[in-house]
Amino acid sequence: MRDKVKDFFNKELYCITSEEHSKGRNNIEVVKELIDAGVKIIQYREKDKKALYKYKECKEIRKLTKEADVMFIVNDNIDIAISVGADGVHIGQEDMPIEKVRELVGNDMIIGLSTHCIEEAHNAVLRGADYIGVGPIFSTNTKKDACAPVGLKYLNSVSQNISIPFVAIGGIKKHNIIEVLSNGASCVAMISEIVGANDIKEQVKNIKNIITES
Repeated sequence: MRDKVKDFFNKELYCITSEEHSKGRNNIEVVKELIDAGVKIIQYREKDKKALYKYKECKEIRKLTKEADVMFIVNDNIDIAISVGADGVHIGQEDMPIEKVRELVGNDMIIGLSTHCIEEAHNAVLRGADYIGVGPIFSTNTKKDACAPVGLKYLNSVSQNISIPFVAIGGIKKHNIIEVLSNGASCVAMISEIVGANDIKEQVKNIKNIITES
């Protein structure tokens, strides 16, 4: 899967789980709907759940995503990503260094790194990240420890200067996605706008159409 990152990140929607924003649906139910809707990248992110619970969920999600040829990324929990055979792991600036993560996961697993400025983006490339997160573009309520918004200027700078794939993230909604796409994004991450939709499949369809047509 690592050799397919560029293809997967081309004009695509990157969906992230968040059970507290899913209107009573559990993560497995949401993931099934995302897969049925044609989503090709799913990240599991649950900060507050116990490790065993996260492991069990990820094990089931790995089964579902593998059958559907969907890229499965685990946020932060490197041990869980390895144990369930996820396609990749996504880490932050204050997590374990990329070089150490690579030693643990081997050469086949994708490593994504969150970045908040162009210096971090360049550093991520030099250190071997397979893709970077760019954001938060706008203010967001789905990540409690999110930094201040970095805005569209940073996104545009990444699109002009960074060679590896990237995903724009943070406060992106249907009403502002055109701004994000017009500033160089080809892959866009959404959380509450997708998992919190009354009709997830219809929401995914509409947003994927916007991305494809941009």
